[in-house]
Amino acid sequence: MPNKIIPYRSDLREGSRILRNNATQTELLLWKKIKNRAYNIQFHRQVPMLDYIVDFYCHEIGLAIEIDGNSHDHKFFYDAKRQGRMEKEGVRFIRFSDKEIRQDMANVLLTLENVIEELMT
Repeated sequence: MPNKIIPYRSDLREGSRILRNNATQTELLLWKKIKNRAYNIQFHRQVPMLDYIVDFYCHEIGLAIEIDGNSHDHKFFYDAKRQGRMEKEGVRFIRFSDKEIRQDMANVLLTLENVIEELMT
């Protein structure tokens, strides 16, 4: 699925900009590790897709990364519906918790590297 751009509502662009300018600590921690083609692919932050915004997305391999923090508490069904709609578009999801990013970055990066390698083959 190289470089597939998922359609989105144009009104979400401003929301994406606001989220990028107000990133959480864990978003910034992960972003430092994956920006600048760290895995020979390019991730983008706060990407609008369909009716939603994902934390990070790589168009080249169709991978979305979500960080589940306080904003996801008690939103399991909403998140599942959202993820399901995007998976129908061919997007692969990987989720990490705030705690994983803060306390186990090495394992987060290893997991991410394995998923990227799988998607690139």
